[in-house]
Amino acid sequence: MGSESGRVKRGEQSRISQWLRRRPKPSAEDPERAREALLLAVAAAGLPLAPAAHPAGYRCSCERIGCPTPARHPLSFAWQTQSTTDRAQIERWARNQPQANFVTATGMVHDVLDVPLEAGASALARLLAAGVEVGPVAESGGTGDQARMLFFTATRGTPEDEDEWWPCELDCHPETMDEHPGLRWHCRGSYVLVPPAALPGDLAVTWIRGMEHPLPDPLTLLETLTDACATYAVASDRTPSAAWPLSR
Repeated sequence: MGSESGRVKRGEQSRISQWLRRRPKPSAEDPERAREALLLAVAAAGLPLAPAAHPAGYRCSCERIGCPTPARHPLSFAWQTQSTTDRAQIERWARNQPQANFVTATGMVHDVLDVPLEAGASALARLLAAGVEVGPVAESGGTGDQARMLFFTATRGTPEDEDEWWPCELDCHPETMDEHPGLRWHCRGSYVLVPPAALPGDLAVTWIRGMEHPLPDPLTLLETLTDACATYAVASDRTPSAAWPLSR
C-alpha cells in the first residue's frame, strides 16, 4: 500500500511538472497589455484620459530645455479638449505610444485631493479604520514633498451646468493655504497622472487602491486629510506659507 501511495504521489508530481513545462510563458507584450487594461479601467469609470510625456533618462521626453515637471505633463496644450473615455482612441494611443504616460482631466467627473505621501498614508489608515468609504488612491514617487498620495473623489462641480463648476483657481488663493497646508485640490482646469506612469529616476505612479472602488464625496475625506497635512507640516517644521499650492 505504501509503495502504491508513493507511485501515486510521484505520478501527480510528474503531471504537475509536465503542466508547468507546457504552460505558456508570459510574452514580452504582457506588461503593455497590463498597462492598457489599467488605462481602460480608468476610462471605463468615466475618467477622461490624454497622453502625457514620459522619462528620457533623468530628463523629460518633451523638447523643452529644463522642463520643470519632467514626465508629469500632457503632450498637447489642447489636453482638456483632447481628453476622452473612448476605448478605441485610448487603445490607439497606448499602442502607438507605448512609453507615454497618461493624465486625467479633473473637474468633469472626478476631483483629486493631492497630499504629501506621509500625510496621505496616515490619513488613509485613519479613514479605513473609521470605516469611511475611500475611493481609488494612487502613490506618486519622489523624494521629500515630491512624494505624493492622490485620493480620487467625485467632483464638486456639476458638469451639466458649467456655471456651477468649481474652478481650479479658487483653491489657489494664499488664504486657503493656511487652512490646508500641503493639500492640492485638483478640480476644473487641472489634471493628474494616472497609474501606471513612469517618472525619472526609476520612480512611478502606482495604484494603492484601484478603480474598483467607487468615487466618494470629497468632503467625507477632507477633514482627515487636512488634519494629517497640518500634522505633517508641524512635524516637518514647515510653516503654512511653505505649503504646496495647487498646480497644473
